[in-house]
Amino acid sequence: MGVNAVYLAMEVEPRMLAQAVRGFKALNILGFNVTIPHKIKIMKYLDSLDSTATTIGAVNTVVNRDGRLVGYNTDGTGALEALRKSGIDPKGRRIVLMGAGGAARAIAFTLAEIAQRMVIVNRTVSRAKMLAREVQKTTQSPVIYRSLNSPILKNELLTSDLLVNATSVGMNPRGSETPIDTSLLRTDLDVFDIVYSPVETTLLKEAMKVGAKSVSGLTMLVSQGAQSFELWTSLKAPTPIMTAALNNALRVSSR
Repeated sequence: MGVNAVYLAMEVEPRMLAQAVRGFKALNILGFNVTIPHKIKIMKYLDSLDSTATTIGAVNTVVNRDGRLVGYNTDGTGALEALRKSGIDPKGRRIVLMGAGGAARAIAFTLAEIAQRMVIVNRTVSRAKMLAREVQKTTQSPVIYRSLNSPILKNELLTSDLLVNATSVGMNPRGSETPIDTSLLRTDLDVFDIVYSPVETTLLKEAMKVGAKSVSGLTMLVSQGAQSFELWTSLKAPTPIMTAALNNALRVSSR
């Protein structure tokens, strides 16, 4: 794209987050992405937040605007775009969202606005409760919470038509794990797993076995990454090139 820049991965320990942010600003870095476990904690170290990031309460993209670090969140819109690109329109759907972390927050706020109903389930019920109340208050949409256990989840899935896994369960190196009992899957229950490594998680493989529509986290990763790229550069993101590069990187890492 003719941009004099490189995109690098850097591991930052939680106790070093503040120092890392100051370092990025001192080095005049164009911008950076933020992932687990920093999406919420990084907010207090930034100069300002986009309205979407403020509403969601999590940041995944930071842009350096003339020495001021501005936080954005492209996870929610990235998830929505990934679903629609895969032929699934969440508008008017009954959604079960698993997880209550940074990515789950973004997806909850974005999808709740257009869903018929949303159920947030999480192992730590207090976190699901807090998120459900925040989302309902902001979106004025029907959002409830439940504990993540089989009997409750089974009942909710029976009356839902879209399952979104926004937890890290099933991510490499624990790729054989799945967040739910796969016997709960059915043909008319669409499944979206935001985990992208492996590309085909155990959950997605089991969903495909029963003939359900399934969406990989790879699609969301490219969509939210494209939006980040456009925020940093003001250029149209080359999504086909990004997808090819990502597929190649995942093939190499899986060897």
